[in-house]
Amino acid sequence: MTACIHTTCPYCGVGCGVKVDSQGVPGGDAGHPANLGALCVKGMALGESQSLPNRLLYPRVNGEQVDWPGAVDHIARRFGELVERHGPGAIAFYGSGQMLTEDYYVANKLMKGFIGSANIDTNSRLCMSSAVAAHQHAFGEDAVPASYEDIDQAELVVIVGANTAWTHPVLFRRLEAAKAANPHQQWVVIDPRATATAQQADLHLAITPGSDLVLFNGLARHILDSNRLDRHFVERHVAGFDELQRQLSASEYRPETVAEATGLSIARLERFYQLFLDHPKTLTLFCMGINQSLQGTLNAGAIINCHLLTGRIGKPGAAPFSLTGQPNAMGGREVGGLANQLAAHMDFAPANRDKVARFWNTDRLAQAPGHKAMDMIAAIERGEIKALWVMGTNPAVSLPDSDRARRALASCELLIVSDISPNTDTAKLAQVLLPAAGWGEKDGTVTNSARIISRQRPFKPAPGAARPDWWALCQVARAMGFEQAFAFESAADIFREHAALTGFENGGERLFDISALSTLSNAEFDAMTPRSWPLSGKEGGPARLFADGRFSTPDGKARLRSAQPSAAVEPAGLLLNTGRLRDQWHTMSRTGHVARLMAAATEPQAQLHPDTLAALGLERAELIKLHNEQGRTLVRPVADPGMAPGQVFVPMHWSEEFSAGGRINDLVEARGCALSGQPAFKQNRVQATPVELQWQASWIATEAPARLPAWWSRRPLAQGECWSLADLDTSAAEARAALTAEGSWLDWPLPQGRLLVNLEQGKIAGLLLLGLSPWHINPEPLATLLGTALQPSLLLGQLSQALAGNSRLVCSCWSLSEEQIRRAIAQNEITELPRLQQLLKCGTRCGSCVPELKQLIAVCQPRLQEEKI
Repeated sequence: MTACIHTTCPYCGVGCGVKVDSQGVPGGDAGHPANLGALCVKGMALGESQSLPNRLLYPRVNGEQVDWPGAVDHIARRFGELVERHGPGAIAFYGSGQMLTEDYYVANKLMKGFIGSANIDTNSRLCMSSAVAAHQHAFGEDAVPASYEDIDQAELVVIVGANTAWTHPVLFRRLEAAKAANPHQQWVVIDPRATATAQQADLHLAITPGSDLVLFNGLARHILDSNRLDRHFVERHVAGFDELQRQLSASEYRPETVAEATGLSIARLERFYQLFLDHPKTLTLFCMGINQSLQGTLNAGAIINCHLLTGRIGKPGAAPFSLTGQPNAMGGREVGGLANQLAAHMDFAPANRDKVARFWNTDRLAQAPGHKAMDMIAAIERGEIKALWVMGTNPAVSLPDSDRARRALASCELLIVSDISPNTDTAKLAQVLLPAAGWGEKDGTVTNSARIISRQRPFKPAPGAARPDWWALCQVARAMGFEQAFAFESAADIFREHAALTGFENGGERLFDISALSTLSNAEFDAMTPRSWPLSGKEGGPARLFADGRFSTPDGKARLRSAQPSAAVEPAGLLLNTGRLRDQWHTMSRTGHVARLMAAATEPQAQLHPDTLAALGLERAELIKLHNEQGRTLVRPVADPGMAPGQVFVPMHWSEEFSAGGRINDLVEARGCALSGQPAFKQNRVQATPVELQWQASWIATEAPARLPAWWSRRPLAQGECWSLADLDTSAAEARAALTAEGSWLDWPLPQGRLLVNLEQGKIAGLLLLGLSPWHINPEPLATLLGTALQPSLLLGQLSQALAGNSRLVCSCWSLSEEQIRRAIAQNEITELPRLQQLLKCGTRCGSCVPELKQLIAVCQPRLQEEKI
């Protein structure tokens, strides 16, 4: 490598630019408009994440390694047989926001255009489909109207259903910079939890989960009652006002009723409403808390209503802004990656079907929408779908009612998985495994939350026989007899066809038109810089949409949506909320092996308010069982005053690859928004009961123990791994016998347990701390002894450090724990963040931990004052 490579980050929808230097080291790209050089901790760890253990390098069919022609012929033959016997609906594809636009385009073209079924969906169904449905209804097209520049210009930022500080850290840093530059900018955060984002808000509204629609319908009524309607804008550019006005006249939208439904005080509710009225430049950022709901589309529509009623759209600093979860969820939506879409922002209307069929020159085009993600599982269970090709995602963990999903996938006649790892829960169920190119090896484009199309460029060769998804799809398509339609030789070929389709017979009714790029040469595609659509010629277009008040509907008017909240009766129990951790990505198949990313949260945890723990008698429980009719899981309870009483939060990342517990989607019912098909991950009830442990231990080695107990979790260390072990049935004596059955072991008694050291040729091969709680031990000091000769004095010194306590990592970039930071604050009487950053460097690299650092300083202030008194 002789020059820097400009590419994009493969994680969230912010779409950060990454610059890879001549040594292959990634860093932020200061020239990219999405991040201006900043990266979060996951982006900073991209170099480390490339060293994936157990990379899938060659195709496998029924567990046997084969070459690509053998795998392709097998897939094409089976597809042909199934279509002949059962029709095209017997085949389904399930993609991912990790795929590049070119991968998505070929998958969509093959499935809908030539196999002839619309049974292609994507994990974007799980995070963004409610926003898509709301955009399509309101604007006539899935078009996000805002840009990142609006953050800098907004007077009021409303963040609803999003812990932006953790899920979109670089965007949150831009929010912080905007507020610092304009101290008058106000933040309102609407979230049941007092998250890192909420704790920095000017106003935090801890609403009752599921009451978002009532809250924003109440705001819409308040706009009308206060005579703050932008009548000129509504009359000229908006339809559906009379119907919405009739709905809002209902008594349930009076402030008193809204306050009761949302759990807010009248004072806090009215303060929010007044802030909205007083700030014309209002930017509303919304994400999973809005979308992942039984009424997700209606929630998003109610937010859009408030902006349309006040004319706050198409103007600097004023827009509803859906934050995308994945790096290319937007690109997938552009090429028709969802089962209810055709390509290029077209639906299944007869005129669109005719248009796409003629462009693709096919008589096999699907005539109606296919199965959405949750429906696919039901169709597999019914025997309707016989073959499923999963690309770049892990539905055995990420889908709701995931135990049912695993059973269905295991029963599927032909399950094909394209991935970089053979160890995901889904890959382990597959009959055919295909080695996919990973980040750093793929060539193509992605589109971020703000409609910015960026290039993803390879900077290293794919290992073994790994190939891009589009290449594998083309090989299968050609083997099925569709050679001419899939004669693509490069990502540039695919991009040009995709771009041409966006402009094909598009008379301006669709904003998404990048056909000016359909004539790019290979060299121009290679050199393409980031640009947002709609384009101005070949260059990026306006930062925000709808400035002229013209929308993508037949009459050019936006549509208000009238909707009443449902009155669903929930069973008793704790209200389960799920979401992301700061340092992990999805099911951790790309981040879980990075030691510093795992160190901030080392095992599956359930966060509950201290009062909830006390009420349930869980204060001293080491593990608890969360359970309902869907399933059960074991997690460690953690007291969190930021939780509302009666609620529990569990991260969604844990899988069988990293733990026997914590796979939380086992407890999520397979139900969702009727309009979008998006699962309601945040509206489930669970019971919590303590678990009585017979023994617990920490296993520190380079290999897993020969026998795993009922509960375990593993984390990578700088050297080796640590396995936290616990059992409910077997005795400690039985555990010791099983764990030390092989090898030579030395035994040291400890005050509350035992240390056992495995020696191989005089060197330490493993350590077992038996009878001690693994969650209170720091394994890193002991792990440094692996592979070294036994020195009792050194061993005891490292053991003393390990037993001194395990403090969670706060700053992953500089490996600083909470205890280290608290100690520095206390010893140096630190009252401001810059002083702490100067002393420890924490928060000075990626900045993802800055919200937590501010919290720690604030928490330590009372103690410092007490000590002075």
